Amino acid sequence: MKDIKERDGTTVARGTSPPGGETAVLVAEPLLPQRLRRPSDALRFLATLLGLAAVILLALVARKTLNGLEADVADGTRRVPFLLSGLVGILGGVAMLAIPAAYAVERVLHRDGLRVAEGLFAAIAGMVLSFVLGEWILGPGPEDLRMLLTGGRSGVEPLNTLLTSVIAYATATRISRRPTWRAALWAAVAVNSVALFAGLAATIPGIAVSILVGLAVGYATLYGLGSPNTRPPGSAIVAAVRKLGFHPVKAHRLDDDHQGSRRYAVGLKDGTRLDVTVLDRDRQVAGLLYRLWRRIRLNSETRRRAIRSLRAELEREALMAYASQAAGVGSPRLVGTGEIGAEAALLIYEHVSTRALADIPDEEIDDHLLAQIWEQVMLLQVQRLAHRRLTGDSIHVDDEGRVVLMDARSGEIAAGDLLLSLDIAQLLTYLGLRVGAERSVRAAAAVTGPNTLATALPLLQRIALTRETRAALNKNKGLLTAIRENIVELEPKVEAGEVRLERFRPRTLVTIIASAFAAYLVLTSLTRIDLNVVTSAKWSWTGVAFAAAMLSYVAAALMLRGFVPERLPLGRTVLAQFAGSFVKLVAPAAVGGVAINTRYLQKRGIPPGQAMASVGASQLTGLALHIGLLLLFAYITGSSTAASFTPSRTLVFVLLAVALVLVIVLGVPRLRRVITSRLRSLFSGVLPRLLDVLQSPRKIAEGFTGTLLLTIFFVLCLDACIRAFGDSLNFAAVAVVFLAGNAIGSAAPTPGGLGAVEVALISGLTLAGLPQGIATPAVLLFRLLTFWLPVLPGWASFTYLQRNDAL
Repeated sequence: MKDIKERDGTTVARGTSPPGGETAVLVAEPLLPQRLRRPSDALRFLATLLGLAAVILLALVARKTLNGLEADVADGTRRVPFLLSGLVGILGGVAMLAIPAAYAVERVLHRDGLRVAEGLFAAIAGMVLSFVLGEWILGPGPEDLRMLLTGGRSGVEPLNTLLTSVIAYATATRISRRPTWRAALWAAVAVNSVALFAGLAATIPGIAVSILVGLAVGYATLYGLGSPNTRPPGSAIVAAVRKLGFHPVKAHRLDDDHQGSRRYAVGLKDGTRLDVTVLDRDRQVAGLLYRLWRRIRLNSETRRRAIRSLRAELEREALMAYASQAAGVGSPRLVGTGEIGAEAALLIYEHVSTRALADIPDEEIDDHLLAQIWEQVMLLQVQRLAHRRLTGDSIHVDDEGRVVLMDARSGEIAAGDLLLSLDIAQLLTYLGLRVGAERSVRAAAAVTGPNTLATALPLLQRIALTRETRAALNKNKGLLTAIRENIVELEPKVEAGEVRLERFRPRTLVTIIASAFAAYLVLTSLTRIDLNVVTSAKWSWTGVAFAAAMLSYVAAALMLRGFVPERLPLGRTVLAQFAGSFVKLVAPAAVGGVAINTRYLQKRGIPPGQAMASVGASQLTGLALHIGLLLLFAYITGSSTAASFTPSRTLVFVLLAVALVLVIVLGVPRLRRVITSRLRSLFSGVLPRLLDVLQSPRKIAEGFTGTLLLTIFFVLCLDACIRAFGDSLNFAAVAVVFLAGNAIGSAAPTPGGLGAVEVALISGLTLAGLPQGIATPAVLLFRLLTFWLPVLPGWASFTYLQRNDAL
């Protein structure tokens, strides 16, 4: 047996006497925790929740198919003899209880009663959760969900309590690791599920949801309570080293590496030392979500899997270490590998006494050291080896001043040009953070040559760098620009463009999710429309609404012409506004029109700066008028029924809310910088352009008239849509609802404000006193006339203007 003593928080383990007369080895390491929270359990819990959401959504979509399937099964069940169906039900229920009980007895006999206790805790939690969810679904829960899980039959549990509890128990006891028990349990679950379904005591979605909830409870229990620590201790590490032919006499635990792997320093009988890296199985999924996110988002030609097995990790690091040695790179020599049971593997390196570059002061990093670093990296590049982590933690300097590259696990062999250039970009940036851009580029060019640096120039982007380097760049935001400028000075002919490394930006993901949600809201609104209201609509008002919608494009053209001193033809300017309605399908509402109008003005021979300034001037004036009209109509709406002309409480509340938002935006430096940079880019040069316009009274009248008419036509269109369905509101109230809804739609990330505008307008009209049965079809008709119907003429206008080189 081994003796364990604690000395200053460190455990000294004395292993059993090894064979061959060797002395026992002392291993100094911190006391290993008895239980661990495994990241794999948390990931399984999240995956189960995603599966649960997917099952419910799929079942809601395919409800009619499920209803038909249940009807067929119910019809077939009636033809099965009662004795047979009852016998199957009894056997399934008995097996569901007997198998977990038998497994509990088997675990207790093997002195593993704690696992059984954890399983019982999970079973109780599953039972309570299924009961609470069931009561909520049967009570105040959504009607669609209740119909889905119960089939509309009384006496049917939405979630089967027994099924949820058994699955939670089996998951928490990790019965899945025992093939025989696992097969028996799932066979019992299948029989019981068939019996419940055939007996009309459960539905298919209810059974699936019960199983998934049980799995979620089980994984949550495993992660919350932790699992027994199966990591091999230091004595097992020493024993594995001895099996590889070494003669250890002492060992102690070092700090973990950046990936959380354990490291040991093992002293040998001949006085030398080995550095041992231990790969624990439970650490293989650590950081998985971040790796998946980087792999999905970035296009870096990497062939590594985000989910890495223990064996694959061992082989990858060993292969990279051997390849680095063959390339002549200064790196610790790998002298052995091995597995420690099924839970860990180890890699043994010769010890090299070094200091990390991160621990060396900046003033000690001279040009000779910089040249050595680049020489080592170029040895990797020649052999097509990508390091992938050239930071201060992986670049070391030994006692003789030679550079040693660590952390072979991050690298790749047979790397493509992109990965090799990424290494150069990363090292340029890191060294630039330490010694400045000019010295970093000069040292690199002396070894690699300007042409090699030029290939990395397009990759000098924050997204291409390691997480630590990106964080350091926050304190030196101009470094990448300075590095680019220094490289261009060496190679003036090279273009300083950027390679598109991101497959998508986070903003794109937000837009896709928001668009899907908006489409769901619109489709849901369509299903709630009363067809009697639609068939009895006054379609003469629809013609008025259509005319107002079309005239809005003429008003938009007048608005643009008024802020451009140069002459613009009215016809083509109107077509440009229609083209903007086509672009709204793929861009947010506030972006598409600006881009189209700017491009149109440039094609008319107006310089880009002046074109942007003219569009910015029209947008700025429209924004000011929009806010002014919103306050004016809100004031009128609040005072229309009052004895004195005083503002309504709603207006006061809105003003206070706007003031609070302004205080927050102006008070937070980061938000203030973002807003000012956006406004500066949009409205730079606006004031000089406005001064040019103010010299022509006709232009002033045209611009302000178009801006005012644009809003009035949209309000008229919405008012006519409401009247088309037999109701009406105060014109000022309709104007307030439109102006507020249009502002929300402009801020929404969805194309054309889809979803956000509909919800805002319907909510606003309902709050203004219009029945929802009228507000919904009125808003959908308004959006049909102003958003969807102009798409076809917008596409025709877009094509015509492009064909005539006007866009």
